[in-house]
Amino acid sequence: MTTEEKMEEFKGANLYSNVHKIDLPEFYTSGHRTCQGCESALVMRDFIKAAGPRTVVTGATGCMYVANTSYMTTPWVVPWMHTQLGGGGSSAVGMAAGLRALMRKGKIPKENINVINFSGDLGGGDMGIGGVSMALQTDYNLLVIMYDNESAANTDIQATNMTPWGAQTTFSPTGTKERIMHKRWKKNVAAMLAVGHPNCKYVATACATFPPMDYMNKVKKALSIGGPTFIHTLDPCPKGWDYHPRYSGDLGQLAVKTGVFPLYEIVRGEVRYTYDAAAKKRVPVREYLEKQGRFSHFKEEDYDFFQQRVDEMWEEWEVPGIAPIRGALKLRK
Repeated sequence: MTTEEKMEEFKGANLYSNVHKIDLPEFYTSGHRTCQGCESALVMRDFIKAAGPRTVVTGATGCMYVANTSYMTTPWVVPWMHTQLGGGGSSAVGMAAGLRALMRKGKIPKENINVINFSGDLGGGDMGIGGVSMALQTDYNLLVIMYDNESAANTDIQATNMTPWGAQTTFSPTGTKERIMHKRWKKNVAAMLAVGHPNCKYVATACATFPPMDYMNKVKKALSIGGPTFIHTLDPCPKGWDYHPRYSGDLGQLAVKTGVFPLYEIVRGEVRYTYDAAAKKRVPVREYLEKQGRFSHFKEEDYDFFQQRVDEMWEEWEVPGIAPIRGALKLRK
């Protein structure tokens, strides 16, 4: 498919060509209690700005639930509902099904109303992944956004299956006997969901701050293509990652440029890289890791191991960042 054909495919999405084209109205405003430098707050603000006012939002329990539900106040201008930690996908299906039924019975006008669920790495990638999987096998128009700050931040930064190898959390503190307590490599959620759910026409990864407008345009694409869709965002977290809040944008950009967090979209089974780290000179992963206090215990051998794993992903995987397998020819060698 040519570049022109790809653009034509999402013509109805009204994609942003530059920052001056971004809509001015705000639908996620003051009234929240997010931490200073919270990237997840930007993820919320941007997705509803891209979606517009004819949207209903459902959020699973997580740090953003706590931040968005102060007593008698909320930053949401659009209808919003809290659901249980494992209920993100199910709540989106129920909401979409309810809207379809009301329209069929003539109780509300037939129109396009966006249904968006946002769940954290526990609600979207661990405890709630069964519900998300079910949602992606339906025929409802809904979008699940998994905001990933790589920890259970709601309950004081515990390790999840999205926590990077070697990171310190309250569940994996470094010590004199065991310097590296968290020994699991990060779960590959977006790719896993794309491969396993043929009904899902659009799966993407994104960072809210880099490249500019990439994330907001992916939200527009997901909502325009129809059917259930999924986006995984990487959200730098000053509290959990232990860095000064002013550097959230810088760390998001470094995660992409080092190749630690690949940016791509899978449209009807076709993989498209929106930042091809393989075609560019990747920044050493040390520049990303050493700026975070959660990796302050790393020694040279730890940086080397992390770099080796990222290099392996880009140089040896059959599909970098997506399929952790090697081709038959490589296996023979």
